[in-house]
Amino acid sequence: MPPSAPSLPRRVARTLRTSLFAQVLCALVLGIVVGKLWPETATALQPLGDGFTRLIKTVISPLVFCVVVVGIAKAGDLKAFGRIGVKALIWFEVASTAALVIGLVAANVVGPGRGMNVDPSSLDAAAVDQTTGGGRLPSATEFALGALPDSFIGAFAENELLQVLILACLVGAALLHLGHTRVPKILPAIDQAQEVIFAVVGFIMRLAPLAVFGAMAHLVGNYGLGVMKTYAKLIVLCYVAAALFIALLAVALRMVTGLSLWKFLRYIREEMLLALGTASTESVMPRVMQKLRRAGARDDAVGLVLPTGYSFNLDGASLYLSIGTLFIAQAVGVDLSAGQQITVVLVLMLTSKGMAGIPGSAFLALSATASSLGAIPAGAVALLLGVDRIMDSMRVVTNLLGNCVAVFAVSRWEGALDRERAKRVLDGEEIAPPGDGGDGDDADGRAMRPETAQAPAPGIPAQHPKESAPKVG
Repeated sequence: MPPSAPSLPRRVARTLRTSLFAQVLCALVLGIVVGKLWPETATALQPLGDGFTRLIKTVISPLVFCVVVVGIAKAGDLKAFGRIGVKALIWFEVASTAALVIGLVAANVVGPGRGMNVDPSSLDAAAVDQTTGGGRLPSATEFALGALPDSFIGAFAENELLQVLILACLVGAALLHLGHTRVPKILPAIDQAQEVIFAVVGFIMRLAPLAVFGAMAHLVGNYGLGVMKTYAKLIVLCYVAAALFIALLAVALRMVTGLSLWKFLRYIREEMLLALGTASTESVMPRVMQKLRRAGARDDAVGLVLPTGYSFNLDGASLYLSIGTLFIAQAVGVDLSAGQQITVVLVLMLTSKGMAGIPGSAFLALSATASSLGAIPAGAVALLLGVDRIMDSMRVVTNLLGNCVAVFAVSRWEGALDRERAKRVLDGEEIAPPGDGGDGDDADGRAMRPETAQAPAPGIPAQHPKESAPKVG
């Protein structure tokens, strides 16, 4: 007799035990329930989410450094790496500008702040200063200088991704210049360090459900669900505009690479749910980098485009800022002309690039935009204090998808994308690993392709002894 199928409780228990997606989803729902029923207790659970994010941040900088150095050294072409950087910046500027324009058009059509007739003098402008900690956005010169490291160790200690990227580019270029014969042990060591970091990420990810539970319980307990009724029109508009922008991303991805964004969403559903629960794209960067590499994007493209996008390609934030600026103006009865709205786009194109990692950066950008127009009272920015945290989900999803699409598009543009492998992976096909029969990658975690596989230099031991390619020399 054939064995009987396991009972429903056993299937559920097995799914919860083996599926990170199911664990995070349950934690998300449980966090909402706890936040609603016991708000005072729920607000004390924030350290669960903050602690997880801190642990993930400790591995981001070394991981980016290792991926970029190995990508440059094994690709063997520094000029190609430079082209990838330029093409990425072009894509970022086009995408973020499109997000700003979509936000402005949506806010003009719907008018989420019309009829509110708010008296700016009745708003507590000091609350904005409290949220931002009295900080400010860096100027263009400060931003450029801030991207240059003044200490090798300091760049890692302060988790400055742009500085780490520059250091990684310099080290990768130096390895290419010196060649494998002069530094035969450096590249394998960095390669192995990368695998150690990915293993550490795997350990930390086991805490993801706890992080999502704590972060969601704190959000609901601190802000409640009533705020959604007060700002319903603005919230719905932001999410609909984000959905429209994501649909445009799907079209662009299909046209440029032939890949499906919806299949990619299914592929990274665990990471997306975790990012939603913790309201942080940084918490999933290591896992997303690994999945993009497995899906056929070359190491150097992933290592450069994704981390750079975290500073230069904040599409969700751009949408929110453009809609938020017009919402504030409409709420206080200010009618912005077409010229002033063009100024909004130009100012936000600059201020949105310096937002990453700055507390209360959205309010700083809004305040800077209001000051540049001269028509909106700066204190009116306080109107968004109650709803800003609710917008995190929209910003996180749009930012993350925008950067992932950028990786695929720039990789395809530069010829650094294995499209056949990408399609098979996104279709859910279990692809036999090229090297060691592991999890889809070779011994060092890379999806080996003809253009990246290199024979070792004469006299240098093979880095991947399990590969079948003959040694040289």
